[in-house]
Formats: sequence, C-alpha cells, structure tokens
Amino acid sequence: MICFLKICLSTIYFSTLKNKFASSLRQSFCKEIVEKVLFLSQNSYLMKILDWYIFKKFVKTFLFVILIFVLVILVIDVVEKLDAFRRMKATWKEIITDFYFNYIPYLINLVSPLLIFIAAVFVTAQMASRTEIVAILSSGITFMRFMRPYWIASGIFAIITFYLTGWLIPDANKIRVDFDIQHIKGQDNKLHRNLHIGIAPNVYAYMQDYQNYSRTGYKFTLERFEGNKLLEKLEAPTIVWDTTKNKWRIDRYTLRKINGMDEELIIHNSPIDTTLNIKPEDFEDKHMYYEKLTFPELDAYIALLRQRGAEGVDVYVTEKYARYTYPFAVIILTFFGVIVASRKNRRGIGAQIALGFVLAFVYLLFYILATKAIANSGKMPILLAVWLPNVIFTILGIAMYRIMILQDEKLKKIIFLEFLKNWQIKKTPKKAVAHA
Repeated sequence: MICFLKICLSTIYFSTLKNKFASSLRQSFCKEIVEKVLFLSQNSYLMKILDWYIFKKFVKTFLFVILIFVLVILVIDVVEKLDAFRRMKATWKEIITDFYFNYIPYLINLVSPLLIFIAAVFVTAQMASRTEIVAILSSGITFMRFMRPYWIASGIFAIITFYLTGWLIPDANKIRVDFDIQHIKGQDNKLHRNLHIGIAPNVYAYMQDYQNYSRTGYKFTLERFEGNKLLEKLEAPTIVWDTTKNKWRIDRYTLRKINGMDEELIIHNSPIDTTLNIKPEDFEDKHMYYEKLTFPELDAYIALLRQRGAEGVDVYVTEKYARYTYPFAVIILTFFGVIVASRKNRRGIGAQIALGFVLAFVYLLFYILATKAIANSGKMPILLAVWLPNVIFTILGIAMYRIMILQDEKLKKIIFLEFLKNWQIKKTPKKAVAHA
C-alpha cells in the first residue's frame, strides 16, 4: 500500500510539473515511474494473492488427479484379485488394512511425477485459454516470477516424495509384500539346490540343498581362501537354524587345514553352534525385497552383498539411485509442463492436455527403459542411466524456455519501449504549445 501511495504521489507530482521539465528530465522521470510499477507488481500484496491463487489451483488439481487415478486403479486391482481374495483365508478387514491401506501410498508415489506433470499442464493450459497468463506477463512480471507458486508447490511435493520413498513406503511395503507372499503369490517352500554365497572376504559357503520350511541345509561346505589357495575347508552333512539361539547348529563336521604340502584333519562328532554372516532370510523369497528397505536398510544391505561378493547388487543400487531421482523429477516435470502449456493453443485446452499425457507416457517409457534395461545391462554407469530421463527433460525444458518464453519477453520489452517512445513524441508538441 505504501508503494502504491508513492506511485500515486509521483504521478500527481509529474502532472503538476510537466510544463517545467525538459524532454530529457521527463524521460528519466518516466523511467523511474516504470521501475516503481515493476517493483509494485513484484512485491505487492496483489502478487501474493496471485501466488496463492495459482498455488491453490495447482495443488487442488494435483490432488484431484491423484484421487481419480487411485480410485480407478483400485477398482481394476480388486476386480483382478477378486477370485484370489475369495480363496484366501484372510478376512476382508485384513485385505483392506494390511494390503490396500499400504498399497495406496506406494501407488501414489509411483505415479506422482507423471500426475504432477499432467496437473501443471492442465492448470497452465486453462489459464492460457482464459488469457490470464497474457495479462500477468503484460503487467511486467517475468515468466520465472510467474512460476514461483509452481516452484513452491513442486518443492513441497518433492520433499514429501523423498520422505515417502525413503522411509514411509518401505515400512508400509513390509506389511503389503508379506501379505502378498503369504496370501496371493504364495510362500516359497521349495527346495533350493546348489547354493553358493559369499559370507566374508575370501570366505564362501555352499549347500547342495536347502529347505526353507525346515530351515535346514544339506551337504554344507565352508571354504576360506587366500588368493587362489585353499586354506581351510569345513564339511558337514547338515546345518540347521536354531530359532531359540538365532544361530546355526552343525551336528558333526570335518575340518581340513591346508598349509602348503601339509594338511591337518579334524573330525568333530558333537553338535556345535556357529555364527555365520548368513541368515535363513537370505534364502527366502526375495519377491520385491528391495521395496521393503528404507534408505539406511538399503545402504546396509548393499554393503552386505558387496562384502559377500554376491550377485544382484546392481538391482539394489539402481533402486537406491532411482529413489533420489524421484523428488527432482517432480520439480523438473512441473517446469516442463508449465513451459509446454503456457501458450494459448488454437485447438483449445484439450489438445494441450492430450500433449501432456503423451509426454508423460514418453517420460514413463524412457524412465523404465533407463532404470530396468540400460542400468541393469551394465553398458552404462547406473548413476548416469537412472538420471538420464531427468537430464534430457531438463535440457528440453530449458531449450523450450529459451525459444518460446525468452523471445516473447524480449518482444514485450521492445513493444513497451516503442510505446514509451511514441507516447513521448505525442506529448512533446503539447508541451511546446504550452510553453508558447
């Protein structure tokens, strides 16, 4: 309000003294008034109201799209699993509370970057069709200033997404995935054969057979190497997990110690408990196991696999990097969506929304290709492959911004300066007549 009063007083003062100043002074004074108008438009309470208007509209649209999408997917999923639900022993209360209540956050987070992109396209295209964006930018507001509520909203969603992917959803997936294994997919009680696993540097374990149900391994071998030389080899007919002590029990074993040409043989016929860096969970079904791990648990499990020298580490490393890309994808796709829909289209808002859907699915396919195919193939570093969709869409967004938006802003400045010049020329003869 104070800035508004200052401009009003400056305008009145200019009108009273317009017959006393030369053309050069009048031009500098006009420049000062224009700068104050720009300052007012960027810092006044009016712009805060405008920010809240765009912010609320964007958030409401995103939540509405999320609601519709989740309802549609849940209906399809229930219809698909209806026969399985009827056959299982779980009650409908357990199905809803244990499975679907924990499935909804996972589903929302999975598609949140795409849906926030569609929401940004819809809101911006609607404003463009009503000529609201033209009015906002014509008042002297830059496009980046116009995007401030989008930045704030996408930043909030990015923080929420980071928390969901890192902690909340993995804890919810522990319940959901266990329910899926127990009632839908079925527990893995099969006999595993010829298992090789590294349990420490240069220490490897082998089981010819392992039964998940009884947690018993048969024809167990434990070997310790130094380079390519075998130093110790322990052999046992069976190894069983003791649930009371949380340790492995070996009934009898034979230990061979090799030192060059010398060999020592130790036979032990009484049961012993041993602590090994493996647990029965390592042989159980790993169905969506990476989705059950929080960030600290995921880091610890990756370090454990690397310590063991086990295979399949890339799957968990890809999951870790992909979780870090999600919050940035929310911000990048918001920026890209606003750029795409900021211009008024002759075909109407429907064409821009359709374009938004097409680009969203292009991003989804590109993301799946990068995270599943390229990252796991080993032809490209995992970090680069996972970030590749975000990098490409960022470059495309910046290129479109420079081509479409900056050219429009330069054109507006040229038109505005021409307007001031013409206004000054029209006012000059009147001044001369007044002086005469």
